[in-house]
Amino acid sequence: MAANKNNIMLRYFFIVLIMALIGVAIVVKAGIIMFAERQYWSDVADRFVKENKTVRPTRGNILSADGKLMASSLPEYHIYMDFMSGERNPELKRKDQHRRDSLLRANLDSISEGLHRIFPDKSKAYFKNRLLTGRKRKSRHYQLYPGRISYIEFREVQRLPYFRLGKYKSGLHEVPYNQRKKPFGSLASQTLGRLYADTAMGARNGIELAFDTVLKGRNGIAHRQKVMNEWLDIVDIPPVDGCDVVTTINVDMQDICEKALADKLKEIDANVGVAVLMEVKTGEVKAIVNLTKASDGNYYEMNSHAISDMMEPGSTFKTASLMVALEDGKITPETVVETGNGVKNMYGSQMRDHNWHRGGYGTITATRALEVSSNIGVSALIDKYYHDDPQKFVDGLKRMSIDQPLHLQIGGEGKPNIKGPKERYFAKTTLPWMSIGYETQIPPMNILTFYNAIANNGVMVRPKFVKEILRDDKVVKRFHTEVINGKICSDSTLAQIRRMLRGVVTNGLAKAAGSDQFAVAGKTGTAQVSQGKDGYRSGKREYLVSFCGFFPAEAPQYSCIVSIRKPAAGGASGGLMAGSVFKKIAERVYAKNLRADLASAIDSTSNVIPAVKPGEMNEALTVLNELEVPNQSPLDEQEGQEWWGRTETTETAVVLHESELPDNAVPNVVGMGAKDAVYLLESKGWRVRLSGVGRVRHQSLAAGTRARKGATIGLELRN
Repeated sequence: MAANKNNIMLRYFFIVLIMALIGVAIVVKAGIIMFAERQYWSDVADRFVKENKTVRPTRGNILSADGKLMASSLPEYHIYMDFMSGERNPELKRKDQHRRDSLLRANLDSISEGLHRIFPDKSKAYFKNRLLTGRKRKSRHYQLYPGRISYIEFREVQRLPYFRLGKYKSGLHEVPYNQRKKPFGSLASQTLGRLYADTAMGARNGIELAFDTVLKGRNGIAHRQKVMNEWLDIVDIPPVDGCDVVTTINVDMQDICEKALADKLKEIDANVGVAVLMEVKTGEVKAIVNLTKASDGNYYEMNSHAISDMMEPGSTFKTASLMVALEDGKITPETVVETGNGVKNMYGSQMRDHNWHRGGYGTITATRALEVSSNIGVSALIDKYYHDDPQKFVDGLKRMSIDQPLHLQIGGEGKPNIKGPKERYFAKTTLPWMSIGYETQIPPMNILTFYNAIANNGVMVRPKFVKEILRDDKVVKRFHTEVINGKICSDSTLAQIRRMLRGVVTNGLAKAAGSDQFAVAGKTGTAQVSQGKDGYRSGKREYLVSFCGFFPAEAPQYSCIVSIRKPAAGGASGGLMAGSVFKKIAERVYAKNLRADLASAIDSTSNVIPAVKPGEMNEALTVLNELEVPNQSPLDEQEGQEWWGRTETTETAVVLHESELPDNAVPNVVGMGAKDAVYLLESKGWRVRLSGVGRVRHQSLAAGTRARKGATIGLELRN
């Protein structure tokens, strides 16, 4: 018994001794590694870790005031093949490499066919040749398709035979690009701004530049490390995506302004056109259009004319001149002025009214001088009362802050230039010509801000382009309305000038800007544009025609300026040209947003039954029932069941008809909205590409066509 006990203790001793020795060896080896071999193992680790690289954040979106996406960053890709990818894996044996090559050759036709289906602009033979050429060259970075592709297209490529093995086995890999997209095309593009081709370089102008630090976010840091024989991106500091910027732009109003202005520019063959629509109380810019005629004869947004053009405003400035005289008590709206036969000598220079060849206006009141935009009438009044003290007149203009820069949220604005009598070039003729809008330089946005103050009971507010900054749909910062001048003039002067501006539209030269639906107040402007050193006598003559006003005149909601530069050929008229554009904008905005009483807007013989698009009828039926619009339907609204059909509008009701969808053929989606059309086609297995805005006007594959699943159907949308 004792012998056995001794044997057990001996064995136990040896086991403990061996474990202790092993422990000591481990500690000694760890010490050697930590101290003696530290540099060696550090060098080994460095071979498996690559230096830090920047991880780019996603740039924030720019949204309209009503939440529509106006600019967004979407990923795009170039796709490449690494035909030697297997050789980078030390565990991959030669026979496995040979098997992969065989698998690629076996799937060559199906891969080429699949790439042709996804990218129909390139043939199957093209892709087959690319794959064979790249394999022959043993290229590690061989481009398969020359253009950038969308994320959806890239995912489809990854699902093709062989490519679905993954990046490290198939060799298919991508180079991502963060591409800036504008769903509404060129709409307000100059104000939204542009980025450089390499978006990492940042923004060039507009809101993109002014709010670049907010939109671009913060870079992250990652390093490349080899883990289980595969290189992985290890994120050390994650990127912070940019915030979203909510603008004051209303997409519908922007579209209204752009179409109205573009039509007039084409009609009169103008060079430049500007239209700005502002909300009176808040100063929010609801629409801003800057169109320039290009060499191809079409109009594009190239420059920020509305905020940067330093132009002589012409007759729109007469309002400010008369307001100074009214406020100083020099005149009343009934003050009489003699304009004679339309030609008057002003200190050696001839000043003319536009009707001088018809004998002029004779003796008129100050109100009538503004209505007919009499150069002589306004300049004679200002010269009479301020000739001996022109500084008092300039001080009156400054009192109304018309000379102040606006300090807008976006860059590029011009600073108003109004001369003072102490300046070098202030001659005897300066005061009378300044009073009618010459020898001054004021951007269109500043003129609009001044008229907006008249509409806003004398309170001048700063124009605003951005109202909120969002992160994850939560408001990070809100931009409130800023007051530039709490009162540009007394209430009595304000009431007088508003009556006079309303008379310009009802009795004067701006009748084309008026509307039968509501009252408009404003002022026309027609000025010859100075050609620099050549002055006004250059052979290349150009006119600036404009109209600035507000509506409805009795309770102003919006102010608007339309400014057009055109060649002298064909005549120039601020009322007929700019005023008619103002009218179109005002009436369409009024109808769309100010919502006149429906009962007063229609008569008993009008047909108020709305037109309804074809498509999924359950939603249409829900809306019709909620609005209590009479309707006739072969089926009741069915929860969870699709019901596709078309509609017919009669004098008394909307009639809904059920349509049968073909089982294996392309259905007819012409007339549908984009949502219904895309849903229907994609639910049947086809891909959809959209162009335009509105309802479907054309589909690339006609109804009834037999098309394989996965084929792309192009839909053209128009309003």
